Amino acid sequence: MKAHPTAIVSKRAEIDTTAEIGPYAIIEDGVKIGKNVRIYARAYVCSGTEIGDDTHVHMGAVLGHLPQDLAFEDKETFLKIGRKNVIREYSTVHRGTKEGTSTIIGDENFLMASSHVGHNCIVGSKVIIANGALLAGYVTVEDQVFISGNVAVHQFCNIGKLAIVGGFSGINKDVPPYMAVRGPSVVWSVNLVGLRRSGMDRKVIIEIRKAFKLIYRSDLNTHQAVEKMLENNPCEEVVYLAEFIKRSKRGICKYRFSAEDRGYYG
Repeated sequence: MKAHPTAIVSKRAEIDTTAEIGPYAIIEDGVKIGKNVRIYARAYVCSGTEIGDDTHVHMGAVLGHLPQDLAFEDKETFLKIGRKNVIREYSTVHRGTKEGTSTIIGDENFLMASSHVGHNCIVGSKVIIANGALLAGYVTVEDQVFISGNVAVHQFCNIGKLAIVGGFSGINKDVPPYMAVRGPSVVWSVNLVGLRRSGMDRKVIIEIRKAFKLIYRSDLNTHQAVEKMLENNPCEEVVYLAEFIKRSKRGICKYRFSAEDRGYYG
């Protein structure tokens, strides 16, 4: 381990010899840091945090601190961060709140400056969370999601894989996979740019677009649309979309503003 003389590093932390710890960084007891991890100046890594190989934690970031939950009883909880993540300046990721639970960050994610991941969130892999975006407790974000700047996601919401959320949006419903969302939980279209960039086959994208029209632009209710989607042996991506909708507890994002929404959001 290469640590700056001003860094405060617990002797009870497990740190790989290839890791680098910058000036005034703090590493508490019980932290585990993998190979080639770089902790920049004044970052703070709290007890119960595990950081996977090749992750970079930039200046002022705080990882694994106490959850912002009035019900937290100061029990042992954890933060588990995978490989090749980039966590930029002043981002905060809190550990779990109930005893023995964890906040989990997968691999190859990019958390931009001042973003926040609350307690017990599960973030998949290859996710981008832009500057100032906020995830409340127990949010799940699946693989390859893009969350734009200053987005606020309500607790217990789920965001399906390859979805994109536009900047300054407020999310209080589940975002179905492959969709583009803006404003107060409103689906605008299929995330065509994201699907194409992911290398998804054109035929699969066409099937997803047909499923979108059934859900949001037909006269069918959500249950009927899902049943219709599953007819005629659909591709696995459409099956996954249908299953996501079926297991949603908060309900999925709608397609249009209601008069009530317009009044509330000005």
